[in-house]
Amino acid sequence: MENLKKELTGKEGEEFLHTLHQLAVKEGISDLHFFPRKEDVELGVRLDGVMQSILTLTHAGYTDIVRRVKFTSHLSLNTTTIPQDGEYSFPFADYEVKVRVSSLPTKFGEAFTLRLLDPKRGIVPLEKLGFEEDIRTALAVLMESPNGILLVTGPTGSGKTTTLYALLSTLIGTGRNIITLEDPIEYQLQGILQSQIDHRHGYDFALGLRALLRQDPDVILVGEIRDAETAKTAADAALTGHMVFATLHTNSAIESIPRLVSMGVEPYLLAPALRGILAQRLLRKTCTECHGKGGNCSLCAGSGYKGRFCLAELLPVDASIRDLILAGSPQKDLEAYAKKHGFKTMRERGNDIVKTGITSIEEVTRVTT
Repeated sequence: MENLKKELTGKEGEEFLHTLHQLAVKEGISDLHFFPRKEDVELGVRLDGVMQSILTLTHAGYTDIVRRVKFTSHLSLNTTTIPQDGEYSFPFADYEVKVRVSSLPTKFGEAFTLRLLDPKRGIVPLEKLGFEEDIRTALAVLMESPNGILLVTGPTGSGKTTTLYALLSTLIGTGRNIITLEDPIEYQLQGILQSQIDHRHGYDFALGLRALLRQDPDVILVGEIRDAETAKTAADAALTGHMVFATLHTNSAIESIPRLVSMGVEPYLLAPALRGILAQRLLRKTCTECHGKGGNCSLCAGSGYKGRFCLAELLPVDASIRDLILAGSPQKDLEAYAKKHGFKTMRERGNDIVKTGITSIEEVTRVTT
């Protein structure tokens, strides 16, 4: 990060933003954050999922950057008291990188978050995401299902969308009509029809899913199950011959079952609809140059980590789990059955991976606690 700070020092306005864009893509930075404070403005970046402070800007210099960001992303230049969202693109090498912009009014000025969507990093083959071999094998079996729901769960920033894109990409060219509902569409997938949710005009996941089912799809991706109507419609779609991929915000695979029931999905719908639940986190890899020691390592900028991989737990939903769901069994009974039949939690898998040296016990604890 010191090199990044050094190259940005002294640049102003448009030149600063241009240099920041280029360096962010080179370094693999996913988000740029501008935090206004009383005396100055802090620039933070998210690298390998962790926020790092880079440097501070004067309010005068930040004003030039804000003006440029707003103009480029078609935001109102005179609006400073309500949040705004927009996007723009910039050239890098021989392609374009999209930037998703979000502003937020604060006491000391507008805060901005710029999310970089690099198409070269977006669609990663499943075998390169870092899943353990037994999980990849089980996912391959689930992908052969002609219908049912496969859930991918985890908090924001856990790589759910990347995993779903990797799964969908394996189905392109198989003669199936694949349609997605996303908010937002982060990357374009060739051979797939993608639809953008627009809450401002009343186009939400529930409405989109009902409309999508009239398009004769074989495979459906629902960007996120947020409410009972979307969950029930997804279950109905799975029971009427569609393969449904969806995300859900839960901390573990098994926790997703009582969560859906509490949302209002009746067990008699949920049990036959579910095929599997994948819960995941992104873990930082131990730096191969300094072996996690950090210090003055130029490869990992002293953090001791470089790059990330998926840590996951997978619950295939078999006949016995369906019976437990139908019986309204509590979560502890679901967990007991799953563990008796070989289910391993993310924490348990992470502890095993630590022994290989790929990551550290501190990293496993950080993401699984």
